[in-house]
Amino acid sequence: MCSIIGYKGQLIVAPVLVDSLKRMEYRGYDSVGIATINNGKILLKKGVGKVVDVNKNLDLSSMDGHIGIGHTRWATHGGVTEKNAHPHYGCTDSIAIVHNGIIENHSELMEELIELGHVFKSDTDSEVIAHLLERYYAEHKNIKSSMIETCRRLKGYYAFVAAFEDGTICGSRYNEPLVIGLADTGYFISSDILGFIGYTDKAIFLDNRDIVVLDSKTLQIYDQDGKTVKRTLTQVAWELAAIDKGKYAHHTLKEIHEQPSVVEKIGIQNLDKIEEFCSILKNSKAVFLTGSGTSYHCALIAKHILSNFAKIHAETVVSSEFQYTLDGIDNSSVLLALSQSGETADVLQAVKAAKNVGAKILSIVNIPTSSLAKISDSFLTIECGPEIGVAATKSFTAQLSLIYMIVDTLCNGYLGFKVNKQFLVGALREALDYEIEIRGIAEKLRDARDIYVLGRSIHYPIALEGALKIKELSYIHAEGIAAGELKHGPLALIDRNSYVIIINPNDSTSDNNIASAHEVKARGATIIGISNTPNEVYDIFIKIPFIQCNAIYPIIEVLPLQILAYYLSLVKNIDPDYPRNLAKSVTVK
Repeated sequence: MCSIIGYKGQLIVAPVLVDSLKRMEYRGYDSVGIATINNGKILLKKGVGKVVDVNKNLDLSSMDGHIGIGHTRWATHGGVTEKNAHPHYGCTDSIAIVHNGIIENHSELMEELIELGHVFKSDTDSEVIAHLLERYYAEHKNIKSSMIETCRRLKGYYAFVAAFEDGTICGSRYNEPLVIGLADTGYFISSDILGFIGYTDKAIFLDNRDIVVLDSKTLQIYDQDGKTVKRTLTQVAWELAAIDKGKYAHHTLKEIHEQPSVVEKIGIQNLDKIEEFCSILKNSKAVFLTGSGTSYHCALIAKHILSNFAKIHAETVVSSEFQYTLDGIDNSSVLLALSQSGETADVLQAVKAAKNVGAKILSIVNIPTSSLAKISDSFLTIECGPEIGVAATKSFTAQLSLIYMIVDTLCNGYLGFKVNKQFLVGALREALDYEIEIRGIAEKLRDARDIYVLGRSIHYPIALEGALKIKELSYIHAEGIAAGELKHGPLALIDRNSYVIIINPNDSTSDNNIASAHEVKARGATIIGISNTPNEVYDIFIKIPFIQCNAIYPIIEVLPLQILAYYLSLVKNIDPDYPRNLAKSVTVK
């Protein structure tokens, strides 16, 4: 969701904050702001737009001082306006805060504070934190006590950083990430290690309800009762180079092209943990899979191959619906949760609900220090590096490949993923060679109103994923449909203005897919075939490489859909890295 950053040290703070916010902008990019402390005064500047635009318009780099906080926003409460941008003051300019999350009891807190004479200037839930701190600091004249009292009053999910005019920086978290970075030049408090990875690789991951206070001399961490606690210092592994776009115009395109290398590395460092993972799956009486968005589509494929190859029946539940389907889950069950960030609120809520009834928790994440990894009985990492583009690309193929590795282990190689892995990597590189042709197809679809993506069996989740990518990146209405369901309603939508993409590698689903293609073509639709074999029914043909193991085609066939979605965004003059209304890490429900 939102990104938050605080810094106290030797460097001029404004350029540091701006640099950090640029790196974390995938978490939210509606508006930007920073506050710096100099000579006992807090100066605040903020505006609507991306970091680069607001920085240019307001010249944030001109702000003096060595202490400050910053924020990029993904709006939840209140519109995208300058007054709703962070940081927020209280009634005076003596305290400023930046916040990620949702304060669920903000209305009652506001009413209480208004009765005490506080005046609110924004429509956000976040501003209440500044006013609470102001209230309790006026009573106690002690920053630590003010933080403790404020955090006790907050209900909901939050991470926030506060700046006091005396130069103290404070922070706290509950079910939202907050990390301390320890550099030679000072301290960072950030929602993401990307906020400081260019300055240090030493990090402390705060526990829930921890309170950190950076005063003039020391860094102290307290629990919710004010007792001093120690947290482990971690050396984070992500490389700064992975954040750079390199030769590519956008992070999204770079991450699409990284997929062969990502798949090639899958499982190499996880072999012992994969065995542990498989043992838990084999010894459970019931297996449930959950995820949100792209991760849910991966879970659908996992269900298919677990059943067909490992002979393990699994149920898939989208994470936001999980709380309504708990009746079948008990202490003999296992829940496998998938999440790139490991911080997705819906996924964490599902996991906690399953854990409360005694289920074992397995997870597949990209970030081993994430909240999801910490509460799992066992977890595996996809190790695909930072994914900056908001629309998931390489994290999807990495999740999917790791699922194939797990299932192949469960069925003693019967699936054929391990023996065909190098062929798959070569096929992925070959699939990327058709990028120029797909860019030309995107030009033809520039004015498309509706795009339907059809798939059967194991290819149906890829139809859903392809449609999701098109929606996310191009804002064109796209819908993934089970091809066999066309005659049961969706065919009514087909006309001469429709484009229908058929995912159709030459396997057991192919003949029925060709029949479906003829049905929609008879209604005037333009047919785009994604296959290793051409067919006369296709008006447009996107070739994918042939591979002997039909079951792993989903990893290949998603690439042309990602590339098509990327170029559709360009022909419609949309920034593919930052699609409107979306954020990379959805940390609110």
